[in-house]
Amino acid sequence: MAESKQKYRIFFSAAEPSADAHCAALARVLAHNGDIRLVGVGGPQMAEAGVELLQNPVDRAAMAYKAFTQVLYFHRLIKKIKTYIEDNPVDLVVVCDSPAFNFHVAKTARSLGAKTLFYVAPQLWAWAPWRIRKLEKYCDKLCCVLPFEQSWFTQRGIDAEFVGNPLLEHSRSEPTKKYYLGFEADRARVAIMPGSRTAEIQSLWTPMQQIALNLQTKYPQMKFTVVALNEKAQRILQSAQLSRFSCEYAVASVYDTARASDFAIVTSGSATLQVAAAGCPMVIMYQSSKLLWRLVGRWLVTTKYLSLVNILAEHELVPEFMPYFDSVDPIEAKIEELLAVKELLIGTSSDLVELVRPLVKKQASRRVAQIVNEMLNRK
Repeated sequence: MAESKQKYRIFFSAAEPSADAHCAALARVLAHNGDIRLVGVGGPQMAEAGVELLQNPVDRAAMAYKAFTQVLYFHRLIKKIKTYIEDNPVDLVVVCDSPAFNFHVAKTARSLGAKTLFYVAPQLWAWAPWRIRKLEKYCDKLCCVLPFEQSWFTQRGIDAEFVGNPLLEHSRSEPTKKYYLGFEADRARVAIMPGSRTAEIQSLWTPMQQIALNLQTKYPQMKFTVVALNEKAQRILQSAQLSRFSCEYAVASVYDTARASDFAIVTSGSATLQVAAAGCPMVIMYQSSKLLWRLVGRWLVTTKYLSLVNILAEHELVPEFMPYFDSVDPIEAKIEELLAVKELLIGTSSDLVELVRPLVKKQASRRVAQIVNEMLNRK
């Protein structure tokens, strides 16, 4: 009887909704190789893609638990991962985003003799660059999702490669700018994207609605579409919806909703790149502790801009209110200023499309799958 082929075991670690989506897409590509078994920690998308899950930290990461309970939970999870790898040796560990957690997973993997691949580079170029030594110690290969990251990390001794951005690989068409034919601010279609985590929704959903209500006072026929991560997130948004605010909801449709909108109000994060790929002008918001920002945050951040779009553009292509603290008046005023000049909207749309075009050309999941196979074959 012929001897069965070697079955490699890959361990995934994803603790956030976006990482769950990235790893699921990668798993679907790797599934074509019958010699690979996929296990790990992650969320529902990974499970649907065929990854055997030890535990699901993704739903918990999206919830607003107290910090202390979070630390205990993830400490126990790391111990569980270590026990699993000790009992079931793996050939490769793929950690995706969430560096605060995944540095520990990578350290555990390396201590047990497994190779490690980091998918989505920790943003050391933005803050805490001294952690590069830790990355160098625990990372065999780094897959970057922003173009400038490859040279930044390579110059610091990391084996890094820009693989494309997984958020943009499934865009249905080439990025196309908006022309705003027949556009009237009074009839503008505005997308609102309050983020994927409960903490983000709690801090930004109410002020985003206040902005919308103020805009509707001036533009009574303006329409709003709110994008929720999933149906559970939609229920959370609806439960906190202001009685005077009227909107439609769309689930897991950042790109499509942005394509159908004239403007967007977006929580800072990876969604801003999808909005940019849709050629949709936007303002970007984020909330944080005023005290912590003034005492610590502003001294740790090393980049001039905080939003991914403006970091890539190297200038303020879209207005960013990060961190946003108190009054929404400046945000509302900036939106009105942009909506008042159609030529400005057209120019911004064109600039956004050109900005993300290099990110759309590559298929991240396919390239990372190739890298995975290369790392397995080198064993």
